[in-house]
This record gives sequence, structure tokens and C-alpha cells, in this order.
Amino acid sequence: MNLSNLHPAKGSRKDRLRVGRGPGSGRQKTSGRGNKGQKAGAGFSRKRGFEGGQMPLHRRLPKRGFHNIFRTEYAEVNLDRLAKVANKAEVTLKDMMEAGLIKKESERVKILGRGTIDSSLTIHAHKFSRSAEEKIEKAGGKAVVIGK
Repeated sequence: MNLSNLHPAKGSRKDRLRVGRGPGSGRQKTSGRGNKGQKAGAGFSRKRGFEGGQMPLHRRLPKRGFHNIFRTEYAEVNLDRLAKVANKAEVTLKDMMEAGLIKKESERVKILGRGTIDSSLTIHAHKFSRSAEEKIEKAGGKAVVIGK
């Protein structure tokens, strides 16, 4: 056996169907599209969710609830998780990202009050819960609101 003898397994390779190429092709005249009808002509493209004229599912189902497009999402960080970056006096968004508390530095962050804080930290975030702010100030730290 050598490289010149290699060939694909029988039946694994098949020629592409060249439709609309005359009587000898085996797919002549209507090119496998049947006779007439919406799908027979050129330029037909079915819309996503089209069900042959039947009312599509996404229109049959009732609308539910309300979605506020102006809502601002916050990444939540609890005080007990801030212990990971407690070795610094000032905790910024960059420090939180490096510690794995938030995914992106561009995220808006809210500090929540679960857990306790021992060291006096200056914490920079976009929002603080009332309990978190009280605990930070009780420990001798500062809650700095970003963007104000």
C-alpha cells in the first residue's frame, strides 16, 4: 500500500446535485420543486417562524408581564466576599475584578450588607445598601459612591 492507492470508502463521497441543467441531469424541468406553488419559483424565502399562513406560535401566545428597557443591572457584592481584598486600604472596581468578585470593570456594582467587615476600608462602588453603608462606617471605613 502507498499514497497513490488511497481513496475514500465506497459510498462516502457523493457528487453535488446540479439541478436545472437539462434532461440528461435526472433533475430536469422543475428541478425537484414540484409544480407551481409558493416554493416553486425563484426568490422564495420563508420568514422565521412561518407556519404556512397559520397564525404562528409567537403570535398565538399571550403577552405576559412587563420588561423595563431602562433598568440598570448591578453586580452584587456582599461584605463577607470583600474579605478577599481586605489587604488593601482602598478597594476599587479593578481590585474587585482581580479578586474575581465582578466579571468586568465596566459593570455597575452594588455593595450589599451580608456578613461583617473588620478592617477600615474605603470602598468605591456605584451603590450601597443601607446596612452595608452602616457596617462600613461602623468599622471606620468609607463608602464612596462612584458617578456622583
